[in-house]
Amino acid sequence: MTTCLCDAFYADVAQASVEVLEYLGCDIELPDGQTCCGQPAFNAGDWASARKVLRSALKTFPGDKPIVVPSGSCAAMVFHGALLAFEKETDLPEVKALGGRTWELVDFIVHGLGITEWPGKLDAKLTFHRSCHLRGSESPQAISTLLASIEGLEVLPIDEVEQCCGFGGTFAVAFPNVSKSMGELKVENLTKPEPDIVAAADMGCMMHFGGMMDKKGIETKRMHIAQVLRDSLKNAGKI
Repeated sequence: MTTCLCDAFYADVAQASVEVLEYLGCDIELPDGQTCCGQPAFNAGDWASARKVLRSALKTFPGDKPIVVPSGSCAAMVFHGALLAFEKETDLPEVKALGGRTWELVDFIVHGLGITEWPGKLDAKLTFHRSCHLRGSESPQAISTLLASIEGLEVLPIDEVEQCCGFGGTFAVAFPNVSKSMGELKVENLTKPEPDIVAAADMGCMMHFGGMMDKKGIETKRMHIAQVLRDSLKNAGKI
């Protein structure tokens, strides 16, 4: 599932995800007709519209193959938020089945495929934003495991590691002043250690704090975790 943010803004994240999974021997299918996980409507309280989008996903991703998503937020919507939206619906079992085979990318690599060491090389210092939607999953531990195993990469600690970036989808529109203050604090914490790279596993967060970094003239490179994994393989001559 490539997500709408990959489609609109972060095509290379989708490409990096495919390259990483293919390196691991996975056969990738990208179904036509996929649209969204339904989270924007769900977060706005329009659960009826969210259900329409998720029913479309049910048709687009039939069968029992794993669905891998380069976004903790979108993955969490499918395996958690969707269950709330369909709690009183007759097709709840189908939605549960869809959620049961949906994985955030790195969670799938570590806990689905059993890969605990990454054979990449990246001479850089990196800070990592643990987005809110990674909570309640094994993704944070999985990401830490792979990053720690990359030759030459130093992951720097940051203050207030669990602090939200302030995006929250429509939250940033409904409460722009609060969102801005939260984002500025997150940017300060992510850049204070003077990393070469600021990384995240959610493109909504990247878009939010990345835009603030641009406005502040902070040129620190921003990368999605899929791009970090892919580029470290390239640097090691693996792909």
